[in-house]
Amino acid sequence: MEDSMTQSDCVFCKIANEEIPSKKLYEDDEIIAFDDINPETPVHFLVVPKRHIETLDDIKDDDAPLVAKMILIGTKLAREKGIAKDGYRQVINCREGGGQVVFHLHMHILGGRQIGQRLA
Repeated sequence: MEDSMTQSDCVFCKIANEEIPSKKLYEDDEIIAFDDINPETPVHFLVVPKRHIETLDDIKDDDAPLVAKMILIGTKLAREKGIAKDGYRQVINCREGGGQVVFHLHMHILGGRQIGQRLA
């Protein structure tokens, strides 16, 4: 059985373990943030827990502080990147039907231009 902290074929685990290079924006013992390699907006980066959690559906009650930390880091970096004043999105896709491509929990932060359709 694969170690619950990393998956050998997971691109985000490989980035967290520095096996694949990334343009790192933030890193601590639990989380890494880096620019998206296929940006959809002028500012598009990802906030990723280092511990391998496959989807939003796989988070547990004791993961709440980690998920909250992801949001706080995303907000801090949005301010640093200069997109907070005009607005930005923090998005977590869940499973294929929800647009998730990499099956390691991650949050997209998108901004730097008007973003199309309102969701709510």
